[in-house]
Amino acid sequence: MIFQSVLSLFVSFFCASLASARTHTFNFTTGWVTANPDGVHERKMIGFNGHWPVPDIHVNKGDRLEVYLTNGFEDGASTSLHFHGMFHNISDGNSIQMDGPSMVTQCPILPGRTYLYNFTVGDQVGTYWYHAHSGSQYGDGMRGAFIIHDDDEPFEYDEEMVIQLSELYWKPYYTVTDEFLTRYNPTGAEPIPQNLLFNNTLNATLDFEPGKTYLLRFINSGLFVSQYVAFESHNFTIVEIDGVYVKPNTTNLLYLTTGQRVSALVKAKEQDPHKNFALMQIMDEVMLDVIPPELVLNRTHEISYNKEYGKPEDFIVNDFKEAANEFFLTTFDEVELYDDYDVQITFDIRMDNLGDGVSYAFFNNVTYVHPKVPTLTTVLTSGKYANDSRIYGDNINPYVFQRGEIIEVVLNNYDPGKHPFHLHGHNFQIVQQSPGFREDGDYSPDQQDEITVRYNESAPLMPFPEKPALRDTVLLQPNGHVVLRFKADNPGIWFFHCHVDWHLTQGLASVFIEDPFALQKANILSENYKDICSAAGILNVGNAAGHSDDWFNMDGLPRQPNPLPTGFTAKGYIAFVLSTLVALWGLYSIADYGLTEVIPDDQKVYDTLKKVLDENNIAY
Repeated sequence: MIFQSVLSLFVSFFCASLASARTHTFNFTTGWVTANPDGVHERKMIGFNGHWPVPDIHVNKGDRLEVYLTNGFEDGASTSLHFHGMFHNISDGNSIQMDGPSMVTQCPILPGRTYLYNFTVGDQVGTYWYHAHSGSQYGDGMRGAFIIHDDDEPFEYDEEMVIQLSELYWKPYYTVTDEFLTRYNPTGAEPIPQNLLFNNTLNATLDFEPGKTYLLRFINSGLFVSQYVAFESHNFTIVEIDGVYVKPNTTNLLYLTTGQRVSALVKAKEQDPHKNFALMQIMDEVMLDVIPPELVLNRTHEISYNKEYGKPEDFIVNDFKEAANEFFLTTFDEVELYDDYDVQITFDIRMDNLGDGVSYAFFNNVTYVHPKVPTLTTVLTSGKYANDSRIYGDNINPYVFQRGEIIEVVLNNYDPGKHPFHLHGHNFQIVQQSPGFREDGDYSPDQQDEITVRYNESAPLMPFPEKPALRDTVLLQPNGHVVLRFKADNPGIWFFHCHVDWHLTQGLASVFIEDPFALQKANILSENYKDICSAAGILNVGNAAGHSDDWFNMDGLPRQPNPLPTGFTAKGYIAFVLSTLVALWGLYSIADYGLTEVIPDDQKVYDTLKKVLDENNIAY
């Protein structure tokens, strides 16, 4: 009788759960929409169904999502969609074919084609977002918030607000990319945005009522810059990061790098304050190689208690070190640190030029180059060979994990830039996170090696946390290191990459193949998947080089360009480019003088070239 009662209770609970779960269906067609996000410069943005911004999506825990994405681009561009932070766990009946990165878990969607993203959110809750995962399309607006509501949140509030922090480039993503990945940018200087955006606009207003408590869900959905958020005369109480509840942590300054989410409670004034307050959005200018004089590094937004009160004045943040440190946040459930690891992977991050003169990003001297077929295709069609990393191609930094292994990832940064690293399909524990060791000045690779502080397992810089922070995107500081751990308990093909999209474009990525035989048992390539690949002329069977007759034959595998000739450096390219420009200007001056009999004013050109040469220590 007891067993029957328990069984009856379980069945009732299960049926009630099914009855309460909803399926949310969306039909989105991509296309260019004329907009003016910052009110300064009109441009084309990527919208859905002729509208931009694209909609935020709100679901409840346990719900199912169906998104039919049709490529409506008329310029021939392919696309794909990624739900950032989703696990797509096969135990929930999901398929890894829903994860989204092109040539990793699916083929690119060509114009006129439709791909269905269909998955259950399972037990995941909190703040997420969705965005294009082809090229840098989401920088042009193909991004939106994805919120999973939870009836059992361990905190209370009266109202929530979702806030996307991003930046704006006035040129389309493909033009910015072409100008970035060229031998005429041999130092790899990242493109400088023209503006900051706050919920896809400028100078926003949030309405507060006295006595209320607000949950502010911040998402950095930008391509590049990390951002600070400061609140005049109010405090933030952090309660969630990247979909993970944390012990409440109070601060007056938040820091979000691209891909990260932070949810914080804000208590409004109990009584009418008879004024409005400033919410400051501040660009992390340390990440910029150059700060143009016209670039506004901070924007002031209004927290309005009454429209009749005057606009708030901006205020200065004197110490950015006061921002909440993600390393010291503790999960609400106090999850303990994994005692040890079974597999340790060490990635040394470097940025350098290859033989075509372009600056690339490297894990252990390998820059990611996508294979001829998606890695998922290789897993699901390779049979007994799926456990052998050789079939995935050494051009993607592949690693194969077995079920239940504890994986430790060590990142040593031999670069003076910041890198936010994101892992698909998992949250990870932050085991170590060093400060930055960047020094001002231009340093050779050998000097960068001297500056960088590597992770020393026998003498770590900080005590190992007993109950570490848990999230899916973490910041690696300049010339420092970070150490992460996660458990291989989610079979899949998981992309691990820098979420500064320019760095991903440069090749800063790896692919983790987790429990491939479990994937083979649980997944087959859907007809939709195969149709999308066939339309793009991509095989639906084969290794990374497209071979299935010999799984270890890598003939034709796409690879990174050859190395630079010995002794030829980025400065050599700068000197070459500038010398060419000087020569062309000289020819122009001679021709112009001969035709007009007016001597052109070369001083400004000379001064500009001299400045660039001096900044790069190039003799002239």
